[in-house]
Amino acid sequence: MILNIDGIFVVKRMDFGNMVGESFAYAKDAVVGKWMQWLLLLVATILIAIPLLGYTLKVFRGEKPAPEVDGWGTLVIDGIKYLIVSIIWAIPCLIIAFVTIGAGITAYVMNPAAIIGIIGSMLAGFLILLVVAIITGLLATIGIVRFARTGSMGEAFNFGAIIETIGKIGWLDYIIALIIIGIIIGIIEVICMAIPYIGMIILFLLTPPLVLWHARYISQLYDSAGAA
Repeated sequence: MILNIDGIFVVKRMDFGNMVGESFAYAKDAVVGKWMQWLLLLVATILIAIPLLGYTLKVFRGEKPAPEVDGWGTLVIDGIKYLIVSIIWAIPCLIIAFVTIGAGITAYVMNPAAIIGIIGSMLAGFLILLVVAIITGLLATIGIVRFARTGSMGEAFNFGAIIETIGKIGWLDYIIALIIIGIIIGIIEVICMAIPYIGMIILFLLTPPLVLWHARYISQLYDSAGAA
């Protein structure tokens, strides 16, 4: 990020490698050699992932080492809250997608000959959808951590505090950090899915540590705002 100290601009870069490594070690220590905990997290994944979402909130709260998988009632309730917050954040994208697709279908039914213009309009709509999805994704990530830290669902939509937090992290650092972890996990998922027959099974087995890795990484990213 760029800090202004007595009028002098100093460029300070986040240690992305250390964040990736620490988060990986966190996830590894949580499941390797702790097969029952890994199994419980897999069970949480099977249960529509609701308990896993609740467990993720524990990680977002900064609990270290990784917390035990217990208190299933609380995990389910927290998971439902997490899901509700995520759905609310997704509403703008859902509206744009619904309007774009609905308008395209209606226009085609009324005038099939205008297919070129309809496709162009739909592409413009999907471009807007992409931009809105990126913006809401950036804000929602910090919003969900705020919800985990404060216990208040309303804080997940505290735009002023969310933007202030991202500003302290540094918008460029924040975006780069999300791209890095997205690429790493994406590559792992692609490799797993490319393995014939058992690739999807391997990916399922790796879901808990990947979720832990990502959640711990995001938690560190959020905490970096405190040192900004």
